[in-house]
Amino acid sequence: MQAGATAEKIQAVPQFKENPLFSERERVALEFAERMTITGEKVDDGLFSRVRRHFSEAETVELAAAIALENFRSKFNTALGVESQGFCVLPSTPPA
Repeated sequence: MQAGATAEKIQAVPQFKENPLFSERERVALEFAERMTITGEKVDDGLFSRVRRHFSEAETVELAAAIALENFRSKFNTALGVESQGFCVLPSTPPA
């Protein structure tokens, strides 16, 4: 949010594939993150080709590294019972 994403956009991430708030570049990055994160999913040649259409080689490496780091943190923290420290508290939304 500090980098410019609105609360509305952050809350729409689960629907990124069909939500018009996201650009094609953002959709590709989020799909890349999903495929890297979900067990059993793969980054196939088609997705990698789409990533490369939107991101330079250096950006692709940086994006993959950032996703991998967050996956590492998630697994590491869960295994050790590390809970949120309240540094990134997102505003709650009322039920729809």
